[in-house]
Amino acid sequence: MSFLIAVLSNAIGSQGAIGRFMRIALQSAALAAIWFVADIVARKLALPVPGGVVGLLALLALLFCGGVAPRWVKAGADWLLADMLLFFIPAAVAAVQYGGLFMEDGWRLALVVVGGTLMVMIAVAFAVDRAARFERRLAVRRAVIARHAARA
Repeated sequence: MSFLIAVLSNAIGSQGAIGRFMRIALQSAALAAIWFVADIVARKLALPVPGGVVGLLALLALLFCGGVAPRWVKAGADWLLADMLLFFIPAAVAAVQYGGLFMEDGWRLALVVVGGTLMVMIAVAFAVDRAARFERRLAVRRAVIARHAARA
């Protein structure tokens, strides 16, 4: 599938607005196909995680192993992220239907949302800190190796 994405992306090229639209449509369709296949796999294997999570892990693995180049999905992913707010409108409309629930247990729901947000922020900060430290260690190691190679 990644080969097909690459071939079609290169064939479309940068032919102005139509080429950009086609590239975004193709890449978004590829991301949706990965999600669709992952959802089927998650259902067939009765995994305790949603298909979207399995799809994200599959895409991450494909990106890391080189099966999918980031440029093959970047335009589609950027478009999806830019318009992500539109995906939450149905959830907001559904929440309005349950006004009684919010009147009764609104403080609990708010506590869960705030607590969950804080936990995610802390986890992301920790992961970014660890990744930055790892990158610094790799840079220092590369510099030491380059220095030893230059002396030899």
